[in-house]
Amino acid sequence: MLKVKWSFLSSLLLLGFAVNTVFAGSIKINGSTTVLPIAQKAAEAYMKEHPDVSISVSGGGSGEGIKAIIDGTTDIADSSRFIKNEEVKLAVEKGSYPVPFAIAYDCIVPVVNPDNSLADITLDQLKGIYKGEIKNWKEIGGPDRPIVVISRDTSSGTYEVWEEKVMKKERVFPGALLQASNGAVAQAVSKNKNAVGYLGIGYVDKNVKALTVNGIVGNEETTLNGKFPISRPLFMFTRGWPTGDTLNFINYVINPTQGQKLVKEAGFVPLY
Repeated sequence: MLKVKWSFLSSLLLLGFAVNTVFAGSIKINGSTTVLPIAQKAAEAYMKEHPDVSISVSGGGSGEGIKAIIDGTTDIADSSRFIKNEEVKLAVEKGSYPVPFAIAYDCIVPVVNPDNSLADITLDQLKGIYKGEIKNWKEIGGPDRPIVVISRDTSSGTYEVWEEKVMKKERVFPGALLQASNGAVAQAVSKNKNAVGYLGIGYVDKNVKALTVNGIVGNEETTLNGKFPISRPLFMFTRGWPTGDTLNFINYVINPTQGQKLVKEAGFVPLY
């Protein structure tokens, strides 16, 4: 159902904003570190095709990107979560209305160190670990070692989706070690045999071990059909309806034969 909803929206946007005129200038993109690899690939490819357009891309978290859109300090905000009602209200008070564009799908995969023998985990077990109630891997069928909990900070859209879908609105316990990006989580887990963390699927590599959740592998198929329990769309937001370079770039990203190929190359799930 998620696939139909967002694919249909993106198709309408693509048809409705098929503008061919290119305006020389610059585009600033800021926000989610999950969306960052997609934005970087798309920006690099777009600038090769449009050498008179300069695009700068930076991370910082979904919350920071949306704040920048509200304040008018960026053209596009990358976000791994949908905008909050209070953020929309603040934006309107400052004279703009953030417009969402679904640009890809993602699933958030729990990961452990490759040295960990555990292969599967349940949502309830994940919640118990991140609440600080399950403290040793042996309690859930793993090795007899203490669990080191790695989490994202609260400005992260990935954290907010994790809080909603895994924690059921309960907060991660204070003993968790907070990291500012997907890359930092991956590095921390890869270097600590007792650690557990969570990553957008595009950041999962051989240096960490992905766990199945409730027996379900997080991949393109289970993300699109909704079977993997920690799935989500990824967004780019603009400050009002986009025009000029910003409009052309958004169209490029959601185009099935252009940006969506780059989504797949970045390890995420295309809309189509």
